[in-house]
Amino acid sequence: MPRPKQRTEALHERGVASALAVLAEEGVAGLTTRTVARRAEASVPAIYEVFGDKAGLIREVFFHGFRTLGDELAAVPPVDDPLEALRRLAEAFRQFVVANPVLAQIMFSRPFADFDPTAQDDRAGAKVRKIFVHHVRVAVDAGLLAGDVTDIAHLLFAFAEGLAAAESARRLGASKASVDRRWRLGLNALINGLRPAPDAVAPAEGA
Repeated sequence: MPRPKQRTEALHERGVASALAVLAEEGVAGLTTRTVARRAEASVPAIYEVFGDKAGLIREVFFHGFRTLGDELAAVPPVDDPLEALRRLAEAFRQFVVANPVLAQIMFSRPFADFDPTAQDDRAGAKVRKIFVHHVRVAVDAGLLAGDVTDIAHLLFAFAEGLAAAESARRLGASKASVDRRWRLGLNALINGLRPAPDAVAPAEGA
């Protein structure tokens, strides 16, 4: 009688959860199919059966990260001021990266030679991109920012990702107060630099 298939949703969920736990505790170097199998209380062949190979396991972690980030950004409470909404969006992104530094590394830095995301894999971040673009479009439509919406959204995302990575690596300051201050300084400089140019002052009558 053939062995029953072990490809179950429960094992898939345990495998991803185990991979996340290994990454949090041991970092990128500790993630192997064997360590994931041991933590998931499964055999290595069962893990391969569900995920295909190590790249397949990493791909599922990659997808999980973007789903979680998208859900957290979508849950940011709305505010009337579009610029304050952008600041809160950046703060939510910051909190996700700081709370999940190794997961963020997989999502944005590609530390595994086994896993090179395809164009289809990169669509995992579509929800995150749409949220950034939506908030930027609201600010542009309100006349508070000037420029191409997609360009500004990419710039804001890159700024937040870079600064959050620096904070996670303890390169942004030794105290929370100094890190918070540098976030405000950078974000305000970025937003102010994207504001519409002030109207030229009309010449005085008779000048």
